[in-house]
Formats: sequence, C-alpha cells, structure tokens
Amino acid sequence: MAGQPHVAGRPPAAGPDPSAAYLAARLRIVEGRVAAAVERRRAVDPDPNDRFRGLYITDEQVDDLLARGAAGWGSGDRSDAGSGDRGGAGSGDRGGAGTGAAFPDDGLAPVEAEADAAELRGHPLRLRRLARTFGLADIDIDLLLVALAPDLDPRFERLYGYLHDDVSRRRASTGLALELAGHPGLTTAGAARARLGFHGPLVAGGLLLVEDPDRPFLTRSLRVPDRVTAHLLGDDAPDAAIAPLLGPDVDVSLGDIDGFARGLAAGIPLAYVRQRAGASGRALAHAAFRRLGRPVVDVDLTRLAQGDDPAALARIASREARLLGGGLIAGPVDAISGRGTAAVRAFAEEAPPVVLVGGTGWDPAWGREPPLLVDAPVPSTAERHDLWVSALGDTTAPGFDPAVATLAFRLDPEQIVRAAQAAHRASIAAGRPLSEEDVAAGARAQNAAGLERLARRIVPAVGWDDLILPRAVETQLREIAARTLHRDRVMGEWRMGHTTARGRGITALFAGDSGTGKTMSAEVLADDLGFELYVIDLSTVVDKYIGETEKNLDRIFTEADRVNGILLFDEADALFGKRSEVKDARDRYANVEVAYLLQRMELFDGIAILTTNLRSNVDDAFTRRLDAIVDFPLPEEPDRLRLWERNLPARVPREADLDLAFLAGRFRISGGNIRNVCVTAAYLAAAADRPIAMADLIRGTEREYRKLGRLTVEAEFGPYTDLLGD
Repeated sequence: MAGQPHVAGRPPAAGPDPSAAYLAARLRIVEGRVAAAVERRRAVDPDPNDRFRGLYITDEQVDDLLARGAAGWGSGDRSDAGSGDRGGAGSGDRGGAGTGAAFPDDGLAPVEAEADAAELRGHPLRLRRLARTFGLADIDIDLLLVALAPDLDPRFERLYGYLHDDVSRRRASTGLALELAGHPGLTTAGAARARLGFHGPLVAGGLLLVEDPDRPFLTRSLRVPDRVTAHLLGDDAPDAAIAPLLGPDVDVSLGDIDGFARGLAAGIPLAYVRQRAGASGRALAHAAFRRLGRPVVDVDLTRLAQGDDPAALARIASREARLLGGGLIAGPVDAISGRGTAAVRAFAEEAPPVVLVGGTGWDPAWGREPPLLVDAPVPSTAERHDLWVSALGDTTAPGFDPAVATLAFRLDPEQIVRAAQAAHRASIAAGRPLSEEDVAAGARAQNAAGLERLARRIVPAVGWDDLILPRAVETQLREIAARTLHRDRVMGEWRMGHTTARGRGITALFAGDSGTGKTMSAEVLADDLGFELYVIDLSTVVDKYIGETEKNLDRIFTEADRVNGILLFDEADALFGKRSEVKDARDRYANVEVAYLLQRMELFDGIAILTTNLRSNVDDAFTRRLDAIVDFPLPEEPDRLRLWERNLPARVPREADLDLAFLAGRFRISGGNIRNVCVTAAYLAAAADRPIAMADLIRGTEREYRKLGRLTVEAEFGPYTDLLGD
C-alpha cells in the first residue's frame, strides 16, 4: 500500500515525443491561419496608412513575426501550414461532428495521417486522447488550439493584438477564434457560437474559460487553464486547487471487486459505496478501477475548508480524472452533506465514471441518475491481521502480533497504514524497537477530533491492579472487555443476531452508590482495550429548546461512531430517566427525548457506558438494549482495608501507629469517600509540616461524615473520640 496522493498518468516516451510533435504541427496550422487573417485585414483596411496603426503594431513588425516561424515547435519546411488559399471558409469536412467548414488546403490532412500512423505504432497523442475523452468535434479542437497558442508561443500575443486592433487584447476573442477555426463570415451562427457556450464540451469540461462576461459575446477573451496546457505538454502533476485534497492510493483487495468493476466497465456513470466503521469504500473503488486498468483521482472531502466551493472543486477534480483517462472517487460525502444537497450533487453529476463514498444511505436528491449501490465489506479478523503485518513490515519483534494488540480497534485499511506510520515514528523518536504501546497509540491517533468538541477526553491512567472490587464485579467487567475484542467475529463472521437491525455496539449500565468505582472501572476498561475515554458533558447536550437535545445527541453518536473509544454518560439519569405520564407539553417532549435515545442506541456501533447512582431511575425499556448491567456495592471490610492502604501508599509520610484496620472495620464508606478522607488528612499534615497521623484520619472521616449528612456518634469512633474536632 502506497502513501502518496493517487493521481497517475502515462510515463514520458523515450526519444522524440510524437504527442508534442503532433501538437506542434497543429499549432503551425494555426499560425498559417493567423497569417491569412492578417492578409484579410490588410485587404479590407480602409486606411492602411493610418498613422495611429503603428501605435499598436506596424505592418513590418507583423511581417517579421510571421517570418520567424513558430520557434521551438520543431524544424523543417512549414510550407504545408501556409499553402493554398486561406482567405475564406471552405466546405470541406475533416470527419468531425459536422459543426462547420474547414479551410480547403491548410496542410491538415498530412498531419492527421501522420498522427494516425503514430497511434497505430502505439504512441499516445495527448491532444487526440483529450478530444476523444471530452467528445470534442473538429471545430472544438481548432478553438482550443487558437486559445492555447499564446501560452506556447509569445508571438501570438502581438499577432492577436494586431488582429484585434488593440495591443492590450493578447488572447483570442470568441469572434477571432471562430474566424480562425474556419467561420469568418458565420460568427453569428448559432451552431458555431454554441461550441463556446456553457453546455459546449470545451467550457463544460473545463478545457476553456470564456472570460469578461460583461463584454459582448464576440469580444470576450478565451483562456486555456494552465493545468490543461501542462497536460498537453506531458505534465501530469495535479491541479494546485485539488492537490491538497487528494487521498492516498489504497492497494487492498476486499469485497466483490469483479462485480463492481463490471458495473463501471458497462458504463454505469455513478456508483455509491456505503461503508460502516472499519470498512473502506475507497479501497473497493481503487481495486475496481485498478482491475479495469484505469487511473483515479481520489478527493478526500474531509479536507475541504469551510470556504471552499464544492461545485468548483468537483469540476476541477472531474477534469483531472478525464485528462488522465480515469475515474473520480470522492468521499466521505458525510463531510459535505451538511452544506446542502447541492454540495453532494456537484460531485454526483460530474462526467462519469464517478464513485462516491459515504457512511449513510443514498439520498435521491443528490443526483438525477440512480447510482449503483454497493456496500463496502468490513475486513475480517484474518484480513485485518494481514493488513497490519503488511503495513508494519518486518520491523516488529519476534512473536509480536500487531493485530492482537489492536483487535478492539475498528480501523479501515487507510487508517491502518497511517497508524503503522505513526507507530514507526514514535519508536524511532524513542530510540527503541516497535512496541505494542506504539501500535496502540498509532491506532488511537486515527480518532477524529470532532468528539472532543462535544465530550471531555480522558487518557486512561489506571489498570486492573488499581481496581478493588468484588470478584463477581471484576468478572463482569472483563466479560465486557471480551465482548469488545471479539464483537466483529461474533456479530460479523458468525452473524449472531443478524436478523435484527441492531448495530454492533456494546452498551453497559454501571449502577451503584457514589464513589463505588463506576467511573474508574470505565477508565480501566478503556486502558485494557487501548482506547480513550470520552465523558459526555451534559451541559453540551441538554437544551431547553425543543428538538435541540436530540440534535446534540445525534452529533455525539455520529462522531462516536468514527472513533475507537468508550463513551461515558456519567449520571445518566438526566438523559435515560423513566418516561412519565404526559400531563403537559414538557412531559411529552421529555418522553420524546428518551424515545429518541432508545432508537439511537439500537443503531450505535460503538461502546457506551451509562452510570447511575440509582438503577431504578433508568427507564425499563433500556434494560433489554443493555448488553450488561453491573451493580457496584459498597465495599466490605477486607476491601475497605485494601482501599485505605492503597490511598496511603509507602511514598506518603505517615506515622507508624496508624490503625487502618480500625478505620476499615468501623466506618462503612465507599472507596471515593476513603480517598477524600486520606486527601483531607494529607492537607492537615502538610499544613503542620509533619507525617500523617491517626488524628488527621479521624478528623478527615468526621469531615466526610458531615458531607454525607451522617451523625457523628462518639461510640462509632471508639478510643479515638478524643481526636475529634470541636
């Protein structure tokens, strides 16, 4: 798999370039027609001795320019370009679309005969290939060459200025171009003018720009975009406008490539590839075009800036693909669908073949034609293993399986390549061999940043050893981790539950008193899976205006589907509370929010954990949709003793006579309360500049009791009652 922007062309031919020679020969014909136009101007000039004529360009200068010849456009006798009577329009047809007459004898026939022979010898001629790809008639080619000439030979600037009687008009006007294309007396004819109209192949294909729209039609300037000029000269560097948007080449074969390729080969103009998390519509599209032997221009729509015009970029990207004789891939359309249907339609209705990629269903408003609909496959565990091995190469240590280290991550092939690159760079910067931590960090780096605007990201800093919970609770937590690791195999490869429309997400409810370890357990799960934890801030979700809460939730779930992380709804009662009897409008809309959550959770593909202090507060309809419900009880005495010892580690200065067994046996409080007591005691000791004493812990416990609203009973404090404060 390569990592360079994917836009390909033919390599330059060795020796003299027949394509450039053909272009030079056609330009010499244009030169001959310009000479004939000069003679016509002189023949009908009512005042050839006009003293102001020299202000622009003298006859002697014109003769000198014509006598020099097209310097740099080959050598040899150019008499074929200027022979015969070129003074008017003839009636011969050169086998084009029949849009106009040709000059009777301007040397075109031998040039085209030589071009035919060159193509038979296998030499690609870019001008001819461009004409076939864009459906150009003979008159279109002539118009294009007339407009192109000043960009390739500066003599034409002054000659065009002379023919315009205006030295500042250095490009051909529409009227002059039509005249030089064989229509000097028919410049007002509708068929000829239409070739330069908006629907003409030159303008519609982006090969020619008609400028100065405020001027009369026949005096508007014509310009060939620099990218088209460069292409005709053999340069296939992408247009600067879309170069930053080009995605990498994806050399992966997944899914029904043959069927997709057959559809494109049959001329289907538009295809839409729908992809779930972990799937790659781009990889499927690249493989299909590769099967057909056609290059692609791949536009990553996530790179569009807010001020970019999708319609303008679509035209440039389509032109780029057609110049190369290939196809256009653009996606994900989700990135621009929020700008309106016109933004997506701009890409969907460009010249075929076009393949759009997105994570949602196809909207018929996006295009006039129904597309070929294809679902991108999610790589199996074995395929994902091969992708990781291929991306990391032979730099891993013996026995290190990157696919196992990243089993829980849902990454598409492009993300796996970028994750491997990030892992390599991290190991190089650290000066050590590639490790599992590097690979996991590289995988996490592929998370989209959109969720961080809606939630608080927490990098896990605790592990299983930091948890002090009953064995049954810890077992349930490990089962949730196992579900996450193997969900693709069970739900995907084994197709368990495939008869329902549920997503592959995992949702768990953590219920228990405050401080019993619910949030910490979520952090441990995230650390075990290599994920990050995203805590939903309810202030960014709940809105007093009707319908806004649902919109905020939809944004959260949409962004969560794009990241490999755990979504934590702390104090979930506020969102997932029980629906109540409808007594007023507020009750009805509150019930709508809960109903929306029920539907959205069904489709969620990620991992969500809800925490509540009171399980009975959560609506019963959520129970069926939950994969696990974990009850966190208050710790018993042995666990409380471990919690006291954990919160007073050896690095903390403390008196030797601390009676932690007494504290654990006498005070039935949660782990969070124990932590608060120890922190309060530490501040008391630090203020007195001494180690933590039993008196500090007793006073800290008293403060915590007051916070909890409990009575301070002297009998409960036993022999340490005298250490209580006033």
